[in-house]
Amino acid sequence: MKKNLIILFLGCTILGNAQKKDPKNAVKIKPKAEFIAELLSRMTLDEKLGQLNLPTSGDITTGQANSSDVAKKIAEGKVGGLFNIKSVQKIKEVQKIAVEKSRLKIPLIFGMDVIHGYETTFPIPLGLSCTWDMKLIERSAQIAAQEASADGINWTFSPMVDISRDPRWGRISEGSGEDPYLGSQIAKAMVNGYQQHDLSKNNSIMACVKHFALYGAPEAGRDYNTVDMSHIRMFNDYFPPYKAAVDAGVGSVMASFNEVDGIPATGNKWLMTDVLRKQWGFKGFVVTDFTGIPEMIEHGMGDLQTVSAMSLNAGVEMDMVGEGFLGTLKKSLDEKKVTIETIDNAVKLILEAKYDLGLFHDPYKYCDDKRAKSEIFTAESRKEAREISAQSLVLLKNQNQLLPLKKSGTIGLIGPLADARNNMSGTWSVATVGEKCISLLQGIQEVGGKAVKVLYAKGSNLDYDETFETNATMFGKTLNRDSRPKEELIAEALKVAEQSDVIVAALGESAEMSGESSSRTNLEIPQAQKDLLNALLKTGKPVVLVLFDGRPLVLNNENTTVPAILNVWFAGSEAGHAIADVLFGDVNPSGKLTTTFPRSVGQLPIYYAHKNTGRPLSNSEGKFEKFRSNYIDERNEPLFPFGFGLSYTTFDYSNLKISSDKMNYSGNLKVTVDVSNTGNFDGKETVQLYIRDLVGSVTRPVRELKNFQKIALKKGEKQTVSFDITVEDLKFYNADLQFTAEPGQFDVFVGGNSTADKKVSFELTK
Repeated sequence: MKKNLIILFLGCTILGNAQKKDPKNAVKIKPKAEFIAELLSRMTLDEKLGQLNLPTSGDITTGQANSSDVAKKIAEGKVGGLFNIKSVQKIKEVQKIAVEKSRLKIPLIFGMDVIHGYETTFPIPLGLSCTWDMKLIERSAQIAAQEASADGINWTFSPMVDISRDPRWGRISEGSGEDPYLGSQIAKAMVNGYQQHDLSKNNSIMACVKHFALYGAPEAGRDYNTVDMSHIRMFNDYFPPYKAAVDAGVGSVMASFNEVDGIPATGNKWLMTDVLRKQWGFKGFVVTDFTGIPEMIEHGMGDLQTVSAMSLNAGVEMDMVGEGFLGTLKKSLDEKKVTIETIDNAVKLILEAKYDLGLFHDPYKYCDDKRAKSEIFTAESRKEAREISAQSLVLLKNQNQLLPLKKSGTIGLIGPLADARNNMSGTWSVATVGEKCISLLQGIQEVGGKAVKVLYAKGSNLDYDETFETNATMFGKTLNRDSRPKEELIAEALKVAEQSDVIVAALGESAEMSGESSSRTNLEIPQAQKDLLNALLKTGKPVVLVLFDGRPLVLNNENTTVPAILNVWFAGSEAGHAIADVLFGDVNPSGKLTTTFPRSVGQLPIYYAHKNTGRPLSNSEGKFEKFRSNYIDERNEPLFPFGFGLSYTTFDYSNLKISSDKMNYSGNLKVTVDVSNTGNFDGKETVQLYIRDLVGSVTRPVRELKNFQKIALKKGEKQTVSFDITVEDLKFYNADLQFTAEPGQFDVFVGGNSTADKKVSFELTK
């Protein structure tokens, strides 16, 4: 054993010397299992606990790394990784401390919230999901990994795959909507884009699926709030995207803040061990969210020592910021509240991740100055971002074909979001350089060309309430509040409107009105902007509402009064160009909603795959019926359903067929439908297939998305689209949490959104 320890020590010394001489000279080391076992055997308890510690970069800045408190802990072997530090220069400086000053020279991992792009920013995840294009979504993650890795980052806290059916919750903007099937496809695409099936590449980074689990279903839509649901709902509706990420080989998982079955996820052994590891076979490591361990004290789970031991024993390996592991596990080990085997296993998983990332071979693998200068925010990446962003926009209304706009005449661009480049990236865009983003004003001017005259007026502030606006424009995303009276702002806008042929009203939410800790009870456009919009409508000029938002909004009045509505989310670095491309018809909009837009906040939570009741509404007109499941003051159905999105052209569905009216468990069926482009533009359509299980051992949703295809059709072109149905498409978790399909009758619906009415049926037989 002594011989092995000497060899390991010498190996670490040689590794450090090699890095010192030539950072690009990767060294050969032993196979993973042998290397990790030997390294683990050499570590002291303090060094082991250090690997479980993930502080933020805090006060580390270039030139001050050696004097910071975090740097001291790194040199002592008490840090496993850092996050929120950016740039090759800074990261190299900090990595040097780990591999040249710490005893065992174990490299750090460097994480960042690379959520929807790095400096080249793509649409917020909710917007990105509306492309329904898995190749584009995977490509966006791949570009993000390329740029982040070029700047020293090797770990991203993404994808966020929480299913959410309540848009009051601000973080709905970070996810992929309400549907577990679509969410699962996107989860796989994102993991594959970041990791590229090979973490040893220098342009791939480790993904971290979050937030495990159920974070998107807080009571009252209030962030960090209690979550309570049955296991059958967990497994059928909320767990699938997490599992899809695990099946795709995601390297790490982040625990959620909320409780699950009365126990906070960060300390929930059933969740982290029984489900994640034993049932799903997850092999990576679990990290807490920011201060997730000490927050369990407020949940009422005990003091810091108690909750830290609880978290480790549950199956959590890395403590983000809380330092509960670092400060209390030694005492818990002495008191036999944790075991050394549990600690060793946690350390092993983190060391394995570093090995897989190639950091033991070359700790400076991600610190190449040439890459940093040539691979970040490139013209090619921005071009792809522009194309992807344009695919995410959803046309909600287009009365009398007001859109696309002509590239001639005078456009009055009015609204607080019209010239707001710092808001274009949306929430959680920490690496974005806001001043490099393209505003809508700039986009319309450049895409419209010299024949288009663009007049601009702000028209209103974000909201009448200055405090509200301050809270909604944080992190450098100010809208530069105008101190003039509202009457003066509107008068200036009306002057612009009078001189214009068409008005483009850029209204909605600011970037930080959605996202973390941005829950809302009122989902309408702020009143200041409503008053502006009403004044513009009274001019009689045609009005196009370009709606910025990070969540579904309540748009009853706007849908009634405004002739054209283009929902643009927050489309990223190239937002202005992408929006203008669609407004002028250079790109035909093809985005489809991945969340249901309610008529009223009172309908929430609302989603298409709901269960039926024993007293469903019997009429299709939405008229009130006593002793039926409906409202006195509102219709049941949403304003815009899941899967909805218009185009400048029109599509016709016909000739829906199924290959047989019976299928056994080993068989399959083919469903075909003809889709025709019956309008005057080339366009793209997302053909969606839904299935309803008519009779089950437990109640089943009225319909569930089971497949989709996005196709491109020239005007006048017809295409036959086919889908295969197998027993896997019919499986669900029953009352015993068995994943099974039950024999019986099924309906199949195909169309352009979740209200598709073309139907065929079949029977599953044994």
